[in-house]
Amino acid sequence: MSRGGAHKDRSDGPERKCIATGEVQPKFGLIRFVTGPDGQVFPDVAAKLPGRGVYVAADRAALDKAVGKKLFARGFKAQVSVPKDLAEKVEQQIARRVVELLSLARKSGDAVAGYEKVKTWLDREEAQVLIQAADGSGRGKSKLSTPHFGKYIGWLTADELGQAFGRQTVIHAALASGGLAKRVVEEAQRLRGLRETDDGGRGRTEG
Repeated sequence: MSRGGAHKDRSDGPERKCIATGEVQPKFGLIRFVTGPDGQVFPDVAAKLPGRGVYVAADRAALDKAVGKKLFARGFKAQVSVPKDLAEKVEQQIARRVVELLSLARKSGDAVAGYEKVKTWLDREEAQVLIQAADGSGRGKSKLSTPHFGKYIGWLTADELGQAFGRQTVIHAALASGGLAKRVVEEAQRLRGLRETDDGGRGRTEG
């Protein structure tokens, strides 16, 4: 089992080796990096840019090790320049991807926000993923439980969830199965590894 609870399985798709940990794992649990013409390293979080890429596990400790021990130069087999705030840039870009995916899910009718709507989806077993703001009230969040055999995301802020749902802030949200749910969960897991925050450990994942 790799970081974030993802099982190593061929069905998870292509695998790559992390230059910091030496572990081989599915690409969705890694961050791809490329270099520009000036030799500066920058993240390719969508893994779509051309050229040689190296991979680091979506984990703050692994990324800090890659930067601190100059492992990018070894990975690229060249002299490279690494921004000091590289980890922060990666976290911001992954967070933006999660917000954008949630926004798309909302527009397609596969995501709802607000306590009552989320509770209704949970009661009707329409929700596959329960999402709650990291900075929301613990007492309020404890009234809702993760769907049976579902997933829990609890490390986005109320402001970030608000951006996804076109509101100022959002504390409770839910995703239906199918659609963009799998991609949201994968990107959220990458964010969790990079974000030094407590998700409260409150989400009950059954099964």
